[in-house]
Amino acid sequence: MNGEPGADGLDRLLAEIRACRICAAQLPLGPRPVLQASASARLLIVSQAPGRRVHDTGIPFNDVSGERLRDWLGIDRDTFYDASRIAIVPMGLCFPGTAPGGDLPPRPECAPNWHPRLLPLLTRVRLTLVIGQYAQAGLLGLPRGTRLTDTMLTWREHLAHARLPLPHPSPRNRLWLARNPWFAAELLPVLRERVAEALFAAD
Repeated sequence: MNGEPGADGLDRLLAEIRACRICAAQLPLGPRPVLQASASARLLIVSQAPGRRVHDTGIPFNDVSGERLRDWLGIDRDTFYDASRIAIVPMGLCFPGTAPGGDLPPRPECAPNWHPRLLPLLTRVRLTLVIGQYAQAGLLGLPRGTRLTDTMLTWREHLAHARLPLPHPSPRNRLWLARNPWFAAELLPVLRERVAEALFAAD
């Protein structure tokens, strides 16, 4: 136990989540929920769903997307995987399988079942990063199909509420990043500053 208020309840919930079998019949590799969370976490990362490598290792963002994301955040691997500081809770906690164009969407049963019970227990979160269109639809209330560029151009509005949308750091978004140099020039410095404040500033 980590000594934080509500830690016992969170630990019990995490054990329940990791034993989840709700959509086992629809998962080609079977259920393996991948997340990290602690009652003391200051930064919350809500992403889409684990990829195949993450499923195989059981470690969130343990792939090339994770390397890019850590670079965007300006933190090292040890900090990223410090659950006492950073919570990582995808919209879909298990690898959903693949389709011809990439991974399938997160299973629709997952977030409605677990997020309303889990996210309110993360009471010390100062900043939430909302990665990818499924997370942005779920947390920001954006219609599915909203163009990534349209979402990202409103990032300052969301940041005012301590939520920041980000494109998925997948190599598949390399072209979008090349076409939108303002992301690296304008948003990333603010992102790194706000991440540092969330993780390291005193209460």
